[in-house]
Amino acid sequence: MTTPPDMPEPLQFGWEEWIALPSLGVPALRAKVDTGARTSALHAFDIETFGSSTKPKVRFTVHPIPGRDDLVIPCSAAIIDRREVASSNGEKELRYVIESKLSVNGHSWPIEITLTNRSSMTSRMLLGRQALKDHISIVATDRFLQPELSFDIYHTQKIREAQPKRALRIAVLSREDNYSTRRLVEEGEKRGHTVEVIDTTRCYMTINTLAPEVHYDGKRLPRYDAVIPRIGASITPYGTAIVRQFETIGTYCVNPSSGITASRDKLHAHQIMSRAKVGMPNTAFAASPKDTGNLIGLVGTAPLIVKLLESTQGKGVVLAETKKAAESVIDAFRGLRANFLVQDFVKEAAGEDIRCLVVGGKVVASMKRTGAEGDFRSNLHRGGSAKSIRITKEERDTALRASRAFGLGLAGVDLLRSEAGPKVLEVNSSPGLEGIEKSTGKNIVAKLYEDIEAKVRPLPVKRRTAKSAKTESSA
Repeated sequence: MTTPPDMPEPLQFGWEEWIALPSLGVPALRAKVDTGARTSALHAFDIETFGSSTKPKVRFTVHPIPGRDDLVIPCSAAIIDRREVASSNGEKELRYVIESKLSVNGHSWPIEITLTNRSSMTSRMLLGRQALKDHISIVATDRFLQPELSFDIYHTQKIREAQPKRALRIAVLSREDNYSTRRLVEEGEKRGHTVEVIDTTRCYMTINTLAPEVHYDGKRLPRYDAVIPRIGASITPYGTAIVRQFETIGTYCVNPSSGITASRDKLHAHQIMSRAKVGMPNTAFAASPKDTGNLIGLVGTAPLIVKLLESTQGKGVVLAETKKAAESVIDAFRGLRANFLVQDFVKEAAGEDIRCLVVGGKVVASMKRTGAEGDFRSNLHRGGSAKSIRITKEERDTALRASRAFGLGLAGVDLLRSEAGPKVLEVNSSPGLEGIEKSTGKNIVAKLYEDIEAKVRPLPVKRRTAKSAKTESSA
């Protein structure tokens, strides 16, 4: 008998043993030993392929504890084969074959595993000859010759240590083939994930109580581990409805629909920041044309900023240098039935602002943007320039409070340096990534994926059952 180099002595197995599959994040499992079967089989359900045709992968979930269908572990692995397997009753089934480490009593070695529904079997896993060959001697009359494990681990924090990195299936909701979208795909695939770009306007929904779904080009979209919304301002209502549908399904969304909606409505956004005590320029809003004089007075003296509620990239933002000019701009906007804000102009900012990029509750990069010659707006889309900058603790705290107020996992917070401290101009829920990556030299997208991977790490999930729902409702 040949002993693998990491196994100084052969192991003895009874007809049933405790094992672990660390590559799949399964730390404890009872397996039946069957020398009559060639390949091992694992109880799996919700089996779904994803990835490219040249490197296909499979996602599935595992019930590690017999009789506990409410406890599931999400898994993924590369497909190494698809094989026809005959069961003990002679029925043939085409199964996906994966490879995983088998761990027993401190020893581990790779084995092949087929995925199949074993709900009718008492054992969640069957160990075949390929897993036992040259490794194990069998004592068919005994069981549990190796140290016993415990299912209690599924109810402790130790389960986190057992979870490996796994390939994720991620959707980017975007209508544009721009730098940000391409980087999200490029970096995600570099990390082994499958990233699919979905045109938001081509999605449609089926809304019901039992099985809400999102469809795309005539087909139901698959289950995604995460969604990265890149919702353009022109489609905010429909785009956030799609994000809300993914939230209803239970998919992790980097930015929630509520945060996207609130950040796009500048009046709503300023009210949220006011409630969160986030510093911002004095701001006023009114609907009646009779209030023009009072509106200007609430903000201060000229010069003033008049800003459309749904302006983006500096469009719809006007600097009124005198009170007369401010009244003219306000009257013009009202004549167009446009909704707008009036804000104090922070002179000391001198046409510069700071963009802080917040990912997962941390400021990961910051840049100073300077407007083009003669332009008070510092937007890069309008010819402005940018360079990396170190921000103060107060500026960092302000950016974090602003993004937290909207519940955003990815946010661009624009602030001004004023004599009274940092003033937030805007919180952007779909910040461009090109300017800040190139000006700072930082891999922002990698930081985003690190946060996504941490958020959707495959921990055991207790599924809500009809029985538990009934118990909660009667409590």
